[in-house]
Amino acid sequence: MAPLLSTLILLLSSSLALSSITPISRPSHYKPSPKTDDDYDTPLPLIIWHGLGDNYQNEGLTSIGDLATEIHPGTLTYIIRIDDDASADRTATFFGNLTLQLDKVCADLAAHPILSTAPAVDALGFSQGGQFLRGYIERCNFPPVRSLVTFGSQHNGISEFQSCAATDWLCKGARSLLRSNTWSAFVQSRLVPAQYFRDPEQLDSYLESSNFLADINNERELKNQTYKENLERLERFVMYLFEEDETVVPKETGWFAEVNGTDVTLLRERSIYREDWIGLKTLDAKGALEFKTTEGQHMKLTDKLLKAVIKENYGPLGRKLEKEMTEREEL
Repeated sequence: MAPLLSTLILLLSSSLALSSITPISRPSHYKPSPKTDDDYDTPLPLIIWHGLGDNYQNEGLTSIGDLATEIHPGTLTYIIRIDDDASADRTATFFGNLTLQLDKVCADLAAHPILSTAPAVDALGFSQGGQFLRGYIERCNFPPVRSLVTFGSQHNGISEFQSCAATDWLCKGARSLLRSNTWSAFVQSRLVPAQYFRDPEQLDSYLESSNFLADINNERELKNQTYKENLERLERFVMYLFEEDETVVPKETGWFAEVNGTDVTLLRERSIYREDWIGLKTLDAKGALEFKTTEGQHMKLTDKLLKAVIKENYGPLGRKLEKEMTEREEL
């Protein structure tokens, strides 16, 4: 076994297991605070979950928080982190158990002195952070999310792992593990991208062994009704796809599309929508589901686009969310 891979496996078996984390759910006695006049003036807090290889102290992420405050003065921005150490937080985007990572995020948000008392929060997910935020909504949703926007996310998984920079050893180690034995319990409980890997040619193995995506997409025979009920509570769910995305394979996963070779099955033609496994059909029926495209490669965002997204989808609780100027895609 290569020295790098051996070192990564040793690391995964120890510090990244997060085995001591206890899951948290919404208290049974929880009732949202009564609305006051301030709720109609004060912007809802904005929670952000970053993508693979990023960390919560990234200057680009903090600048988005500044932008949110500029557009909606008074906005509290909270950037989700798995570890307070920025380097460890980046490592956790590659290695860790997503079930336990989500448990930690649920516990952190529920214990936050401001977020936990807010009537709701808004959410912004970049790349894999988008499906993780959806997992948060489905599994705990306390505090509840009003509006979710995702950019280049992998809602229907990936069938290939991204390419790595020449000196990005964490990325290369993750790719080696993914290729070694994707469906083993070891890899599924420790390699983050493996937990949303979904190859239509290996669907039986995926349904049997997937630690994350098969569950939050309600693809197994036994459906979790709570997942559906929680996601249906969204007032808006906007999914952006990058037109020239070559990092996410297939890029259409950002819209829940199924891609098998050259065959593309759009969301509204799939069972997950037709049978409303997670509430997407219900969201669509009330006009809350939006499919958007943006120019450029993966995560190439412009200030103009970010300003529009923040203005149209976030802000005070009582505001009427704006309709975007572009026409909704007919999928």
